[in-house]
Amino acid sequence: YYLYKNISKNKWPKIISMQFYILKRRRLNWTNPKSYDEKVQWLKLYDDSELRTKLTDKYAVREWVAKTIGEEYLIPLLGRWDSPEDIEYSSLPTQFVLKANHGCGCNYIVTDKATIDRKDICKKFKKWMKINYAYLCGERQYEKIKPCIIAEEYIADLDGEIPDYKVWCFNGKAYYIMYLCERNKGLKMAFYDRDWNKQNFVYSYPRYEKEVERPQCLDKLIYLSEKLAANFYHVRVDFYVLKNGDIKFGEMTFTSAGGKSKWSPEDADFNLGSLLHLPTDN
Repeated sequence: YYLYKNISKNKWPKIISMQFYILKRRRLNWTNPKSYDEKVQWLKLYDDSELRTKLTDKYAVREWVAKTIGEEYLIPLLGRWDSPEDIEYSSLPTQFVLKANHGCGCNYIVTDKATIDRKDICKKFKKWMKINYAYLCGERQYEKIKPCIIAEEYIADLDGEIPDYKVWCFNGKAYYIMYLCERNKGLKMAFYDRDWNKQNFVYSYPRYEKEVERPQCLDKLIYLSEKLAANFYHVRVDFYVLKNGDIKFGEMTFTSAGGKSKWSPEDADFNLGSLLHLPTDN
């Protein structure tokens, strides 16, 4: 973390290359990357822009999503604050979700406001808001996000589950949908193509072996994803599908898993890489 933070950006490739070799046991080819994870490393450094930073910000992205596909796809916003001490609990319903806008996994799910531990919430968000996620593995789009806390409507089922569909888009086209489930028991995943044929690959988590019913809104998910992904080399567009069929936007991820995925089988890394076309391709 402090290595990234305290050295100049022109030395970041060396750190990223070192981390990549430790994880993958092969050297990173910057001039002609081939695998998906190699190309994600390239995107970290050379596809940086103010727009990518805005769309990585879980608060700022809402305005862009509303203009691009419509406000009806946003999870209702209940509040925004600059520090955990400012959270107005009296204005919040019985159930809600608190999120830090500037990173990953900084969520606090509240299913009963009467039983929450406000000191614990304050402690966690103070810790989270001190972290700049750009310095964890070189994802520059996080560096200039101003941290804040948002509250969104609680949309999960009674058992806390909600279908999570992450659409993988390459050069503006949706190719695969990653389905995630059983978060409460131990996260599992499955990949499907755009015709809803199950794929044989996963990464970093166990494969969900049961067949997942084709969502009735699949064509809509693909359409919305491609609208949001237009003009980007690669972005993963995340959606939730509610029981009533409503689609809600989750987030946009430009460097999925930081390019540090453990693919199973390993050739999936190169198969996905062949779908992602960069200026370095030859």
